[in-house]
Amino acid sequence: MSIVALCSRASSRCCGSFAQRERGVRSLWSRSPHSTSRIPAILRDHLDKHLLSLPWTDGLVFGVTADRPFNDTSMRERTRKAWGWWVDDQGELVPSGSREPPLEPITLHECRHTFASLMIAAGVNAKALSTYMGHAGIQITLDLYGHLMPGNESEAAAQLDAYLDRAGSRAPTAQLTR
Repeated sequence: MSIVALCSRASSRCCGSFAQRERGVRSLWSRSPHSTSRIPAILRDHLDKHLLSLPWTDGLVFGVTADRPFNDTSMRERTRKAWGWWVDDQGELVPSGSREPPLEPITLHECRHTFASLMIAAGVNAKALSTYMGHAGIQITLDLYGHLMPGNESEAAAQLDAYLDRAGSRAPTAQLTR
């Protein structure tokens, strides 16, 4: 999935959702060429401001033009420079040294994982997250992000023990395991 293909229609501007169409690459949140996705308000406000600055009303949200996607390589290079990084003669990414330690550079794909992690921390359920991420099924979401979701095995065992203790049925259950 790629933010490169996120499209808007004039009718969906500033209303909390973006219509998306396939343009050679998959859309950010959905495989369906005619789907809409709710956008969290904090992101919507930034996207609305960006949309209003575009010279086109229908097309790519982050394109060089309405029809031509941006080049993520040049975007990555501009970001690294702005954040205080450069590539040395050996091809290694190093801090420029011109100011305080720079932000650690991340890719758009890592931004996607950050979004998912923040959604989980906010308490979004796995099914809703799966839909937001455009996964074909919830199993993909659980495989990728299950370790971040509340309720690991130790917590689950403790919760069951506490439930059975409250229900007064721990003793009969213990007899079954002998």
